[in-house]
Amino acid sequence: MRLLLTAGAAAPLLLAGCTGGGGHAGASSPGTASSSPAAASSSTPPASSGSGSTGAALELQAAYVKVVHEVRPSVVQITTSSGLGSGVIYDTKGDIVTNDHVVGNARTVTVQFISGTKATGTVVGTFAGDDLAVVRVSGVSARDLHPASFADSAKLQAGDIVLAIGNPLAYQSSVTSGIISAVGRTVTEPKSGPSPGGVIVNAIQTSAPINPGNSGGALVDLNSRVVGIPTLSAVDPEIGGEAVGIGFAIPSSTVTDIAGQIIRYGRVVNSHKADLGVYSYPAVTLTGQPIGVAVAGLLPNSPAGKAGIKPGDVITGINGTTVKTESDLQSALAQLKPGQTVPVTIVRPDGSTATVKVTLGTLPG
Repeated sequence: MRLLLTAGAAAPLLLAGCTGGGGHAGASSPGTASSSPAAASSSTPPASSGSGSTGAALELQAAYVKVVHEVRPSVVQITTSSGLGSGVIYDTKGDIVTNDHVVGNARTVTVQFISGTKATGTVVGTFAGDDLAVVRVSGVSARDLHPASFADSAKLQAGDIVLAIGNPLAYQSSVTSGIISAVGRTVTEPKSGPSPGGVIVNAIQTSAPINPGNSGGALVDLNSRVVGIPTLSAVDPEIGGEAVGIGFAIPSSTVTDIAGQIIRYGRVVNSHKADLGVYSYPAVTLTGQPIGVAVAGLLPNSPAGKAGIKPGDVITGINGTTVKTESDLQSALAQLKPGQTVPVTIVRPDGSTATVKVTLGTLPG
């Protein structure tokens, strides 16, 4: 099964069968709403037979209810002219963290709190490299500002129970449940329109359903702490729909690092991501087959430029990894560190090949 990744921003859903697309390339259609949408309810396991089992099930159910009650006030709905997503209240100053692809090109957004209060939010800064953004609201009552508590995502392990809270298909404050399926995934996001895509390192894979509109919301543990920001769901083109139970979230350690930098400086000053310092475009054969990444230009003091790479060269490999697409290059760089010196294979405009040593820089914020 081949998987494509789609982001979870959704256009506002109309009950009259609206199927408007999301604000991110390849976003799955929200579909038609029913009068009792399954997406709007929290799932809990049924009590099994036996008093001991029943008691354990009731305890787990009570834990679910407690988490939902405590976290829902920290999750907001974010609406732009092109779509709808979610956000998590970061502090009492009115800072809200969400996805870069949720805000897109918008400089202001509409933020709706669980109380129904609406406010205009100003985009403080974004970082497409980790698909994160910070929105700030002002003049909002303190009773609406319930900052979330963030966990240490490094302590997560497969099997941990999690809940996803957000606004899927425009159903505000909806809850789904699942487990951590895996940690440490590297996920490349699609590139489209105003969102250049990025690579999420140490992504959390979860079975908790993530639907259009969940993007930017909260993935939380049973201690009511945010462990990640739901961002992507997988789509299986063989069946023409979502691959059920395969979703991805940005780990909380990345969220707090990047959001903290944006709040303090208005931008990311240290992305911790390796970079070649090139402007690029896909290189393909006459039949459209990808063969590498062509260099269109170089950033000032570009690491690639210092190593002798020039516009017109085509990058075909880095550190032993074959590069045919820009996604290949992004994924390969995600496994490397700034300051690391690695071999880069290129094809010159005259058809000759060369391998140069590049000391990687840091992806600008």
